[in-house]
Amino acid sequence: MSSIAGIGVDLARVERFRRFVQQGKSGIIDRIFTAQEKAYAMGKRDPAPYLAVRFAAKEAFLKALGLGLRQGLSWQDMEVVRDELGCPSLRLTGRALEIFTERGLQSVHLSYSHDGDYGVANVVLERP
Repeated sequence: MSSIAGIGVDLARVERFRRFVQQGKSGIIDRIFTAQEKAYAMGKRDPAPYLAVRFAAKEAFLKALGLGLRQGLSWQDMEVVRDELGCPSLRLTGRALEIFTERGLQSVHLSYSHDGDYGVANVVLERP
């Protein structure tokens, strides 16, 4: 039987990411999002809500770990992916995967939504 090892939630303003796109702040976008995340979001008529929820998902994961961007973690170590039905999940690589494994964690559950001015994400971490 598994148990909950961490819960994180984050709320992100869509307008913040709209400004990044409109002002051509590609450095910020490149630092936070993977190539696949950028390709997905930028393929939308309004990429801002899609960027906002992906940012919120990464923040929620960091909160569930209780670390923030410490211990060598990078925004690039976490990637929001979707299955063929559109169900989101987090793909962990690099230091995020190392910490996840070191802590004996087994599952990451992600849920997110965006509406109007906000994107929200919730992450639950489980251990066996």
